[in-house]
Amino acid sequence: MVLDLGFVHRGIVVPDRPRNLAEVFAKSRQSARDASPPVVAGIPKHVPRHSLVARLFHWVMAASMFTLLFTAFLPKVGVQFNWVTYHSIAGAVLTVSILFHIVHASFWLDFWSIWPDKTDLQDAKRRVRRFFGLSAPPPRRFAKYPLENKLFHGVIILCALSAILTGVFMMSRVRTVFFPRNPYLFSDMTWGLMYVLHGLAGVGLIALVMMHVYFGLRPEKRPITKSMIFGWMDRDFYLEEHDPERWPVETSSTSTPK
Repeated sequence: MVLDLGFVHRGIVVPDRPRNLAEVFAKSRQSARDASPPVVAGIPKHVPRHSLVARLFHWVMAASMFTLLFTAFLPKVGVQFNWVTYHSIAGAVLTVSILFHIVHASFWLDFWSIWPDKTDLQDAKRRVRRFFGLSAPPPRRFAKYPLENKLFHGVIILCALSAILTGVFMMSRVRTVFFPRNPYLFSDMTWGLMYVLHGLAGVGLIALVMMHVYFGLRPEKRPITKSMIFGWMDRDFYLEEHDPERWPVETSSTSTPK
């Protein structure tokens, strides 16, 4: 008799615990329910994931955010240039792009697809239990966005909004093309707290960007990164990682990718 995922120790079958979170997700995919043959047959070779508008927003936001980070921290290491002008312009571009994204996501995309739902939380609990060697049903495959992407999205919203809101007020302390200079808008205590929050948000964005780039370059995540460039992912990756019932394929005969 073959004992799957276990070994015999003193006459007792003890299941192997996964050694890391990667094994948790790997075993989850192996045991998750497969799509039915009719569903698989209807999935195109290239599964649409991101529309052109969504991809343009992503890369405009990325360019503005990198500009903000470099113009904020290069002067701290001795690189001197007119960083305030470039920093304020990049901040304005980031603000406008996020406002556009809010409207675009609210009326043209599936707004709730990027937010954790009940299934995500149930599967997260199952994965944690399986990680510690406890009994739990196999978790399901992901919807369009895995839970870690949804959580990342929520955290970067907090950091970006904190940086934008404080940055808008901070521009009133210097001469810019956007607001007249008024350094007496708030008290010294309020200004101090605002600068601290802006700095913390900036450091948080650096960490988040580093994480985003790192995972985007990892081999197992490259199909997702590729979809942000070309707008689609391969059918095999879609079937391996995603549940067709939670994320039905959208083709040209239905609607554009969201």
